[in-house]
Amino acid sequence: MLVKWIRCTVVDRRGFERGQRKWAGLLGEPGFRGQGGGWSRRRPDVAHVFAFWESRAFYDSFMARAHDRLAASQAGTFKDAQVKLFDYRFDVKTGFEPRFADADVARVAHCRVHAERVEHFALMQEKVWNPAMAGSPGMLRGVFGEAPGHEFLVLSLWHSAAEHGKYRTERVERLGLRAQTEADVAAMAGDVVQLEPAWAV
Repeated sequence: MLVKWIRCTVVDRRGFERGQRKWAGLLGEPGFRGQGGGWSRRRPDVAHVFAFWESRAFYDSFMARAHDRLAASQAGTFKDAQVKLFDYRFDVKTGFEPRFADADVARVAHCRVHAERVEHFALMQEKVWNPAMAGSPGMLRGVFGEAPGHEFLVLSLWHSAAEHGKYRTERVERLGLRAQTEADVAAMAGDVVQLEPAWAV
């Protein structure tokens, strides 16, 4: 599975939201698995969108054919778009499905990892972080993906912002020490996204 993450700064909120609904046209595209997104809880002008495709081949075919037609309605409504593609490595919790209807917030973490620490980082994600997240009340499901250049994405969906907040304050520092995250990670950025039900496809 291919995971696409788009982050952009929105300059025309109403126009952007109107355009976002047009992406319902993705339904029926060969290899399309699901899409959702919303607004950054820290920076209200920043939007995040997450899209899921069966494979890179299906995604490339869509980009070559239908993408520009669907994207046209959002032209001029945003700037500074950053697009990243990640190959699915494993689930966070079990049975990941790209569904957004039951989630209130998404947490996205983007890590650039030192080359010699990549295997350790992935192992710690599997053995330390995943069980801790999976056991946290309100954590629904998530996905761990990898991109060329030792970049990783951890996307988790949560029932509510309050439940995600509890997990953060109680666990993150302790888990970070156990997983030796500081030794693995060269750079890390993240955000908490208030999901918009109307954006889910």
